Amino acid sequence: MAVNPQSTKNMFVRIMNINTSGQTAGRSLPLWKQLVFQLIALIILASVMFPIMYIVTLSFSSITTRPSKLELFPKEISFVAYRQVLDRPTGNPVTFIELLRNSFMLSMGVGAAALVIAVTAAYAFSRFKFKMREVLMILVFIPLLMPAVGLSTPLYLLLNQVQVKECKSGETAILPFTECSDGGKGKLQFNLRDSLLGVGIAMTASALPFAVWNLKGYLDTIPRELEEAAAIDGADANQTFWQIVIPLAVPQLAVTFFLGFIGHWQEFVLTWLFLSQPKDYTLAMTLYNMTGQYANSIPWNRFAAMAVIVALPVAIVYIGLQKQIVGGLTTGGVKG
Repeated sequence: MAVNPQSTKNMFVRIMNINTSGQTAGRSLPLWKQLVFQLIALIILASVMFPIMYIVTLSFSSITTRPSKLELFPKEISFVAYRQVLDRPTGNPVTFIELLRNSFMLSMGVGAAALVIAVTAAYAFSRFKFKMREVLMILVFIPLLMPAVGLSTPLYLLLNQVQVKECKSGETAILPFTECSDGGKGKLQFNLRDSLLGVGIAMTASALPFAVWNLKGYLDTIPRELEEAAAIDGADANQTFWQIVIPLAVPQLAVTFFLGFIGHWQEFVLTWLFLSQPKDYTLAMTLYNMTGQYANSIPWNRFAAMAVIVALPVAIVYIGLQKQIVGGLTTGGVKG
């Protein structure tokens, strides 16, 4: 027979079993469970905030050498590292504005392109019945089982075939569709692989499988009766899709875009393998270029300042889409 903790004479037991959750319905939580959960939350918070506080503190230091002791709060506020990073981020003749522009073009462009393609494909998988539907869904899912670096080689070889060359005769050849009439190799003018456009295509291809599956699961939860009612009122398929389905899917669209934006903003493998011209470098590539062969050769305060700058746009985008992201996550969890 269970003993009511409130009926015991032990004051400590009674205090530790006080219901502090404020719940009037459902399972109540005694004080000792509340303390355990709070302790676990504080441990998680400390493990998450430790590297962030350390990098922020290091970025405000004027000393470039490796720190000899652990400091989580800055003893000085110096913006020399930020000024140096903004003035000349690397030894290459590329400005910070160019690096920022390249990163934004890739992350925003790839995120938008993948989202538009994925939502139409997900809607087709969710609503239409056609031949090979299940097979195509499996084929879309297969790339998710492979590491991203494993797909870089075929993408590299494929995009490297598209080149624009200036022939000796003055004509322009677009490989592999046309070649120089004189049989010469010609002068290379453009290589799709070694360009932001080529990297964007490769990133879009790698982002589509997750986006399609993520949106398809959410679109399945939208009642078909809404579309049937719109059809009865005279709406065609395009009007139903853009005016009924898309507004209802905005929260999940924001989640998909944000997750893709984070991955593309911090993408390093594809850009490092594909790009060779400094004018096309991104912020993630520049951050890696700051690391040297030896720890003592790294400008630690500038490295930390660049890390903070690279992380800021992600935080800004999250704050801007916070309402839609939280709504998409919670609604998707309830509907699923």
